[in-house]
Amino acid sequence: MLEPIQGEAGVIIPPEGFLKQVADICKKNDVLFIADEIQTGLGRTGKLFACDHESVRPDIIVIGKALSGGFYPVSAALADEAILGLFTPGEHGSTFGGNPLGAAVARASLRVIREENLAERANQIGTYFMEQLAEIPSPHVKDVRGKGLLIGVELKPEAQGARRFCEALQERGILAKETHQHVIRFAPPLVIDKETVDWAFLII
Repeated sequence: MLEPIQGEAGVIIPPEGFLKQVADICKKNDVLFIADEIQTGLGRTGKLFACDHESVRPDIIVIGKALSGGFYPVSAALADEAILGLFTPGEHGSTFGGNPLGAAVARASLRVIREENLAERANQIGTYFMEQLAEIPSPHVKDVRGKGLLIGVELKPEAQGARRFCEALQERGILAKETHQHVIRFAPPLVIDKETVDWAFLII
């Protein structure tokens, strides 16, 4: 079980081919490959799922967050019938499982993601945003990395942590989160436009 991109660890992107090698090793050893796409899934990284960047199809994908478009707490586990079909009625349960309202909200959210091409939009706007961030002439910036609209700005140790920068950004109307103490993580809504990125960039 892994995150295709480690979000809380500082937006750590594995080397190209890593996910495919993991999938191959799992298949060879008859081990289920489970991808935690709660943070990276449903368009965030510029593809519907982050594993799609390497054309990898895990045995199980766990999703949440964007599944409701931010309106309702809902999550899901995705797998083929060969796996999920192993559960029979009464073997697995959940207090809030099978919630009709949650299912309706999730379906509506998925429809919007598809119809408004939000994954492609995240790819385009995210690439533009990262290019802008990479041009910041700051002695504090060590690295800018990400995929789509999941972006990390790693600071040098002498910057004394990312929290103070995130708090300063918040005072100016920009929400960002420090992660792994020295990385500023930007994960704006997938509907963000270029004009808003330009406005934010000047402040950043």
